[in-house]
Amino acid sequence: MKSPLRWCALVFGLAVAIAPIVRAADSITRGFQPRVFKDAEGVAHPFIVFVPAVAANPAGTKPPVMLFLHGSGERGANNLDQMMAGIGPAIWKRKAKLPFVVVLPQCRAGASWQADGPDAQWALGMLRQIQQEFGTDPDRVVLTGISMGGAGTWGLAAKDPSAWAAIVPMCARPDATTASAFAAAKLPIWNFCGDQDQPATVAANRAMGQALEKAGAVARYTEYPGVPHNCWDNAYGTDELFTWMLAQARSKNRP
Repeated sequence: MKSPLRWCALVFGLAVAIAPIVRAADSITRGFQPRVFKDAEGVAHPFIVFVPAVAANPAGTKPPVMLFLHGSGERGANNLDQMMAGIGPAIWKRKAKLPFVVVLPQCRAGASWQADGPDAQWALGMLRQIQQEFGTDPDRVVLTGISMGGAGTWGLAAKDPSAWAAIVPMCARPDATTASAFAAAKLPIWNFCGDQDQPATVAANRAMGQALEKAGAVARYTEYPGVPHNCWDNAYGTDELFTWMLAQARSKNRP
């Protein structure tokens, strides 16, 4: 539960963030921006995209792109809450240098990021829309998510591991039986959890780490001592993670 003071500060920060951070000669507005995706029935679904500063991606280069799936607490229809926890605050701290275009959809209240569900499929549609709009690098597409979004990350990656340069799930409950498929696809994975999370969550992440290692997957598992469910501030708070994500490419993952 967010305190009123913290909520006001976050909303104020969002209002500033949505405003242009840098306006380039090509008139592209940088920073957090609203967008709308229309599904097959023509229904509009608002979402947010972060567009990096010009200096982060020199002219003539294709920027990498990232899809972020939030947790259950950020579900709704205000097109705001998906920026309040997880990668949003980390992006804000790195807004001048982060090279990724980042897609931030919002899952509906009561729904989930289940791979075959509509919300996940709309998120993929938003990703494709942004890839086309900004001409992002098709070789550098990263998927990440926290809690419910971590589960969505595991599920979408299992459905099509070739679609991603790397995945970064956090504090979900992965299915260790999928480890061999990830290993076969040579998909780089960096998974995070706090050791004070719910026992079943910690056990599932440890089991997945062991299964991935046994299968020979390209995987890392980081477990933070003394950290409960919110391991994402630790993980997204490190430059090392973003450097690692930036180094991955789909072309390197071919079996």
